[in-house]
Amino acid sequence: MTTRILGIESSCDETAAAVVADGQEILSSIVASQVGIHRKYGGVVPELASREHLRSIVPVVREALERAGLKFKDIDAIGVTYGPGLVGSLLVGLTYGKVLANALGKPLVGVNHLEGHVRAVFLEAFIGGQKPSLPAVCLIVSGGHTVLYEVAAAGPMEPFAATPLRYSKIGQTRDDAAGEAYDKVARLLGLGYPGGPIIDRLAAHGAETGRTHAEQIDFGATKIKGNPYDFSFSGIKTAVLYYIRAHPELQPEIEERRGALSRGKRKADELLPLCSAQTLGLVASFQKRVVTELVRRTLEAAEKSAAQSILVSGGVAANSELRHSFGCEAKRRGFEVFFPSRELSTDNAAMIAAAAYPKLVAGQLADLSLNAEAVLPLA
Repeated sequence: MTTRILGIESSCDETAAAVVADGQEILSSIVASQVGIHRKYGGVVPELASREHLRSIVPVVREALERAGLKFKDIDAIGVTYGPGLVGSLLVGLTYGKVLANALGKPLVGVNHLEGHVRAVFLEAFIGGQKPSLPAVCLIVSGGHTVLYEVAAAGPMEPFAATPLRYSKIGQTRDDAAGEAYDKVARLLGLGYPGGPIIDRLAAHGAETGRTHAEQIDFGATKIKGNPYDFSFSGIKTAVLYYIRAHPELQPEIEERRGALSRGKRKADELLPLCSAQTLGLVASFQKRVVTELVRRTLEAAEKSAAQSILVSGGVAANSELRHSFGCEAKRRGFEVFFPSRELSTDNAAMIAAAAYPKLVAGQLADLSLNAEAVLPLA
């Protein structure tokens, strides 16, 4: 008998709902983005995010059900994100999910947003007919998180979608998350928000034509006392700032790009003509350093922990250079690496429904006392 779970996600600035069957078949996945609203502020404004979730949650859930060809009564359970994230945003999806579960008499499953990102990798693997080998090392890398976990099976491996998982944190960022560093550097250079996609596209041009113009930038050595698998990106971001200050000739083009942004020009092909070879080289150098740090520490952790595979998830997992570098380095060291699709890398509710499935099978249900938690360890 098929088990269909309605997933609800509202941890930050995406209102999402999805229906997933048996933890592995996506029947629908709807995401209402707030990027256009937060863009002019250069980042997510919590109060605005909460307000937009209130406006979007009902139509998004209804559309997810319609796309799946189902009605509320056809749903077997409801999985909802309850942390970590922005409390105001979390409360919108969580409250709606609790009310819906209570009204329909359906089981409610609370899901850790980070576990959702792990399950997103499995969802993609199911679509491709694969099963990542466990134990694995998983890098979750986004605008709000950069963390490494060892992921192991905590119960029977079949059916794989229902396998309970055990998590052990290996490392985390000491300061900025990688995606946060991308956003801050993009703001410094007048490239708009969100910074990750635009820097990724422009970096390809910098790698071809402009990197030599920025080779003199001193990122320094990323020295971290204590845990060798922790990350630090604040110094890399600051090195870009110092480079810009030391090269005042960049300022006119930065202002020109900011003017273009205010006129609605935000795509890479629109901003590319406004970027000098020096700027493109700077962007390429920045991205190369961030990617190198992510790949190097993840692979070192995988070798140390005797992992059988590597999982990479989160919004930054959509980055083209990160995917290429991981693919090359992991293969060279004898690891198989798994990514979700770009649609499943960013925040979505299909991953929440998938993460809810093994909990439902194990009887790990929540009640109406479930509350939002801004800080929620994955354990």
